[in-house]
Amino acid sequence: MNIKGKWSLITGASSGIGEQFARQLAKEGSHLVLVARTKSKLEALASELTRSHGVQCRVIPLDLSLEGAAGELYRQCQQLGLSIDLLVNNAGFATHGLFEEVSGERQHEEVMLNVTAVVDMTHLFLPGMLHRGAGAVINVSSTAGFQPLPYMAVYGATKAFVLSFTDALWWENRNRGVQFFALCPGSTETNFFNVVGTEDASVGGAKDSPERVVALTLRAMARGKQYVVPGLRNYLSAQITRFMTRRQSLRLVGGMLRPTQSKEDL
Repeated sequence: MNIKGKWSLITGASSGIGEQFARQLAKEGSHLVLVARTKSKLEALASELTRSHGVQCRVIPLDLSLEGAAGELYRQCQQLGLSIDLLVNNAGFATHGLFEEVSGERQHEEVMLNVTAVVDMTHLFLPGMLHRGAGAVINVSSTAGFQPLPYMAVYGATKAFVLSFTDALWWENRNRGVQFFALCPGSTETNFFNVVGTEDASVGGAKDSPERVVALTLRAMARGKQYVVPGLRNYLSAQITRFMTRRQSLRLVGGMLRPTQSKEDL
């Protein structure tokens, strides 16, 4: 779709992949609705992009892990008179460790942000796109969505949900003018591991850059692709478990993600 002069809404826009979506879409001439919890970061980014590219930016600071937050965001867009043509559901975070030792409240927030917000946002903004006969939704999944993740059980499950959800809606809407697309990055140079609280969740190897991940995403969408896994190594790691038993896959991934203090027990 030609995004110039149209409105894109990006969640988790204050840093990392979300910030890069904002930068690259602004360069293409898209007006932006920037959503994240930190108002000061959003305002600084909005000011920069308006100066650099002449696009309009609206800043909506909001915690999408809260009940009803997606509805509040939709209402604010309606009040501003904005029709969203591209929705980027990027906001999300992970937890790491033995399931019972991770805060239950934190895991609940993880499900609310990674799953509930994605469903609610899509449900609210899709009808307008269908009414106009055009639009696109990018849902950020992960290579984590291709297999269960011991020690990151909730995160892996949420990203598997996002991938399945996006695939299903891609099929439902393939002839209705709205494109659905799943981005499945591997380790990327963002604050992901700072939020997780450990580098143990990394499977090693060089991390990809947010700039490259977003550029590949937009190119893949332009070619009509359904999803993308940036990087050959990430693509192979996402696919290899298809040729293994579920137990073999769990042993492989569990060995890589096992918390450091427990690795001597392997």
